[in-house]
Amino acid sequence: MFDSLLFNLMIILFIGIAYQWMAWRFRLPAIVVMSVAGLLIGPLFGWINPKDVFGNLFQPIISAAVAIILFEGSLNLDFREIKTVRQPIRRIVTLGAFIAWILGSLAAHYIAGLSLTVAFVIGGLFIVTGPTVILPLLRHAKLKPRTAAILKWEGIVVDPFGALLALFAFEFIKFLTGTVSAATLLVFLAASVFAVILGILFGRGLGKALEKGRIPEYLKSPAVFVAVITCFTIADEVMHETGLLAVTAMGIVMANMHISSIRDMRHFKENISILLISTIFVMLTASLTTDTLREIFNIRIIAFVILMLFIVRPLSIWLSTIGTDMTNQEKTLVGWIAPRGIVALTVSGYFAESLLKAGYEDAALLTPLTFALVFSTVVVHGFSIGWLAKKLDVSSTDKPGILLIGGNAFTAKLGQALRELNIPVLVADESWQRLNAARQVNLPVYHGEILSESTEYHLELTPYEYMIAATDDEAYNALVCSTFVPEMGRVNLFQIAAGPERTQTAKEFNKTVGGKVLFDSEAHFEALNMRVAGNYIIRKTDLTEQYDYEQYLRDRDKGSLLLFILRSSGRLEFYTRDESPKGEAGDKVISLVPPVKEFAKMKEKIAEKRRDQ
Repeated sequence: MFDSLLFNLMIILFIGIAYQWMAWRFRLPAIVVMSVAGLLIGPLFGWINPKDVFGNLFQPIISAAVAIILFEGSLNLDFREIKTVRQPIRRIVTLGAFIAWILGSLAAHYIAGLSLTVAFVIGGLFIVTGPTVILPLLRHAKLKPRTAAILKWEGIVVDPFGALLALFAFEFIKFLTGTVSAATLLVFLAASVFAVILGILFGRGLGKALEKGRIPEYLKSPAVFVAVITCFTIADEVMHETGLLAVTAMGIVMANMHISSIRDMRHFKENISILLISTIFVMLTASLTTDTLREIFNIRIIAFVILMLFIVRPLSIWLSTIGTDMTNQEKTLVGWIAPRGIVALTVSGYFAESLLKAGYEDAALLTPLTFALVFSTVVVHGFSIGWLAKKLDVSSTDKPGILLIGGNAFTAKLGQALRELNIPVLVADESWQRLNAARQVNLPVYHGEILSESTEYHLELTPYEYMIAATDDEAYNALVCSTFVPEMGRVNLFQIAAGPERTQTAKEFNKTVGGKVLFDSEAHFEALNMRVAGNYIIRKTDLTEQYDYEQYLRDRDKGSLLLFILRSSGRLEFYTRDESPKGEAGDKVISLVPPVKEFAKMKEKIAEKRRDQ
């Protein structure tokens, strides 16, 4: 529809990010929304066909994007994360993958009607899930760390092996039919070993260079970006599809070197990865033809997809995890969730072309078969993961929690009020003594430095969507909030002022770093704790059509402090120096009120009850 390459690229980028935002706004699985977006602009309305637009650049763009996404995912594979699930992960990525290959291949042969050769090639490819689909689903579902770690590690580790397994099956079958010699198989194995070694060398070399300061700060991210592309390309030129193995090895090595700047690199790569996933998924689905879409309604293909969903995947997980410490709930969820993604779509096209050239006419079914499985698993698993995780009790709580940094009388009081509202709350401090106030009222606490790297592996942050830094050190509060911007977003980070006198520097840095400063100008650390010491009470007021927000403001004590509004939807909106949310019917207004006012209200209620009697 559009001739300009730049304009088409702009449309794809815009649609990818717009649909990512739409998924976030309406709490939908992003991967499902992006798949639908690609189908709409591609085969359904015919606005864009990326294969025609990008021509010979289409496949290299997809390959490079997959390499970066896989590397970014591998940067999260720190072995410290899987101390308690190492055995299940090892079983799933080895025995589980093998069982899935055999069962999937037999299903492709007997149900989908493919020849044994084509079936075993595509069966190897279909063991992959991959970070392009798993990570967005995990971000959407908010599973407990243990279950999320199993799915994440499986998706990232098995991703390159699926492509290699399909390639190995193809080469092995050609060897059995006499098309190639045994030497070709040895070359394949040697190329795979070379890819792993290359990835390790790149990872170690780049990691050392970063650690010793041999690369300036402004060049770190570009250097890593170029190194990933270089590592992938060298391995892939030696043998097709081994590049994925190389970048995975590179990412795992760097993740476990515990480089001081790895956090910054990981966030940069995550941002790039989200952009690429948004773009590439739209490009791939938009590249499909209407003929491909019609073919997926073949009864054999539908039966194959159903078998893969309900028999092959669950059986491979349950059989491979026998004797492990995985619970039945974890086995059920992991056995159900296995969405296929970009690697399956891109590599199946390569094998379809190669097998057709080799004389296997049934290979023409690979593209519609792959798309049917990819789209079905993305949609079914995307919409069911959250619901099933809640039913199996392997997800974090629905209500967004609050992480309170700093143990003191005010955070203990606020934590109590939050708990009474059934909002998850945790008080964190490196001083056990300062946590005493929270412990006395039985609040959950974390004893440790929140900025420590080890906190990531000892503290489950998933339930907490908001953070309030409430220590007596304003610079520390700002540092904590700035550190957690990538995880929680700047709009969900808050801090309190440390003292009544705020320097001009403090006022300025709060505009660019740190969180939003809570409450009014007099509500600093000392004043808040003095109010609590003076027996101030946290009061919860329900707003109705009869008793609206304006009436509440007129009635409230002038010495009270407005803290936050709990919306009827469950969202929290805090009063800050710059923002004053307005309540509506169905909301609760939470405030810190003087004890005299509260006592008077109690007397009034008692008097009303006596009059009613």
